[in-house]
Amino acid sequence: MNFESKLPNIGTTIFTVMSQLASEQQAINLGQGFPDFNPDPRLLDLVSAAMAEGHNQYPPMPGIVALREEIAAKAHKLYGANYDPLAEVTVTSGATEALMATIQAFVKTGDEVVVIEPFYDLYLPAIELAGGIPVVVPMQAPDASHPTYRVDWQRVRDAIGPATRMLMLNFPHNPTGIIMTETDLDALESIVRDTGIMLLSDEAYEHIVFDGNIHQSIARRASLAANAVVISSFGKTYHTTGWKIGYCCAPQALTAEIRKVHQFMVFTVPSPMQHALAHYMQDPKPYLGLSDFYQAKRDRLHAGLAATRFQPLPSQGTFFLLARYDAISDLPEAEFARWLTLEHGVAVIPVSAFYRRPDAPESNHGLARFCFAKQDATLDEAIARLARA
Repeated sequence: MNFESKLPNIGTTIFTVMSQLASEQQAINLGQGFPDFNPDPRLLDLVSAAMAEGHNQYPPMPGIVALREEIAAKAHKLYGANYDPLAEVTVTSGATEALMATIQAFVKTGDEVVVIEPFYDLYLPAIELAGGIPVVVPMQAPDASHPTYRVDWQRVRDAIGPATRMLMLNFPHNPTGIIMTETDLDALESIVRDTGIMLLSDEAYEHIVFDGNIHQSIARRASLAANAVVISSFGKTYHTTGWKIGYCCAPQALTAEIRKVHQFMVFTVPSPMQHALAHYMQDPKPYLGLSDFYQAKRDRLHAGLAATRFQPLPSQGTFFLLARYDAISDLPEAEFARWLTLEHGVAVIPVSAFYRRPDAPESNHGLARFCFAKQDATLDEAIARLARA
């Protein structure tokens, strides 16, 4: 059969590769971003109850109304945003589908999409499948005077031209762990005001922000929200990554276009989980307490790594932490991640995997990404193994 691949440069993702290697080696997997513990038993009981009550058939295409109402109420309470739950909130098959549906809805052949590097690996293939052209703007990497990655908003502005359709954002940021500040929102307001650019904001880690900071959602600024699709994930918030349920909020005209794609991409998502989440969201304590829950795990891993030859970088949000390994090895990041899994039984993700050209020297900064969404015993055993590296 003769055919031309639509994604000729895409193979198996680094997350699958490293997780498979970890399984083969019986290594501790601090690579792929999922918890090794169950969600709240009360949430599981709510799913069982929903099934017993008969919620086992197709729910409405955009999601059950009760869940969309809870999402809209939360956005208003936390960010002051006013989304109509009937016309401006859509429940999706994870944040992944929300991203794919949005890009398919708005990016046409030849449209440019500005992406800030490093970036989650979904972004470029999604743009290319839509016929779009990614325009990559690199962050400034950590150095001796700046321990975290930084966005140069002037470079972002300079990348926007007549063919630009969309700017993709991701804060709290995977993989770097940096968060948005008021100053960043000011810069974005200026960019949107001057260019009219559409924003696609991946806020899957919105409830995981540390050290007393708050999440600066795009939804906080009316001028930004008017041009934006804001996406989040129940998987990250409630430790249910395998349920693959997320959502997007956007003005009615944007939502209408996203739903056109959503209805043919998956139509809808599991009914009993939606009913359970609608009930569970009525209590805000689980998501309001999530930052403290993960900050304790961040601090545990950070302190543990600091006692080894790794040099942990600050993590402002997400459940990821970056660490330098140059005191251990001068291998490129992908080779180091493989070596660490094989020789010391701990799997991590090379930060270079989040670059357009992972093998290029400018994509390798001697950094590995660690996931701390793990039981304390898992983290402690990993730290003990890493101490021998």
